[in-house]
Amino acid sequence: MIEFFRKKRKIVLDTSVFINPDVRGAFGNNPEEAIEEFIKIIKKIEIFEFYLPSSVFKELMYFVDEKKISKEFYFFIRIKSPDKHRTTCPAIFFYELVEEMRIRINKGLRVAEDAVRSGTQKGMDETIKDLRKKYREALREGIIDSKEDVDLIFLSLELKATLVTGDQGLIKWADKLGIEWIVPEKFKDFLLSACG
Repeated sequence: MIEFFRKKRKIVLDTSVFINPDVRGAFGNNPEEAIEEFIKIIKKIEIFEFYLPSSVFKELMYFVDEKKISKEFYFFIRIKSPDKHRTTCPAIFFYELVEEMRIRINKGLRVAEDAVRSGTQKGMDETIKDLRKKYREALREGIIDSKEDVDLIFLSLELKATLVTGDQGLIKWADKLGIEWIVPEKFKDFLLSACG
C-alpha cells in the first residue's frame, strides 16, 4: 500500500472541470476562479501529476483570460498530446464506435424526416429549432465527437491515467477501454482527501 503512494498517480483533465457551469462550481464561479482554486489545492498534494492534451489546453484558453491565470498553472499542469503514432487501441473499440455512428446517423436521418413532415404544421423557424435540438441529441450525446475527446481518451490510455470529465460520451467510451474516471462534481473532494 505504501508503494502505491510513492508512485505519482496521473490525472488527465477535461475542460469541463473548469468551464462547465454545472460542474466547476466546487472550484469557482468562473473559469479563472476555478483554475486558481484548483491550483491552491494541488499545491498541497505531491502524489498526483496533472495533464491536459494540447488540444484541450487550446480549448480551455478560448474560455479564460490567460492573463488572469497564475503562472503556477504551467508548473503544476503538464501540457502533453498523446503519442498518436504509437498509442494502440483494441480493434473492437473501433468496431463499436463505427456501429454506434451508423445507428446515430440513421437516427439523425429519421429526425430530419420527421422535421420535414412537421414543417408544414409548424413555422420554419420552429421546425429548424426543433430539428437542431433533436439532431444534436441523436448524433452527439453519449459519443466521442471531437479531436479533443480522442486526445483525452488516448492520453489517459497512454499514461494509464485517471480521466476527469463530465462528458457522458467520454465516460462511456473510457469505460470500454478500462480507463479509470472521476466526474468533476466529486473531484474537489477527491483532491481534498489526498491533502491529509
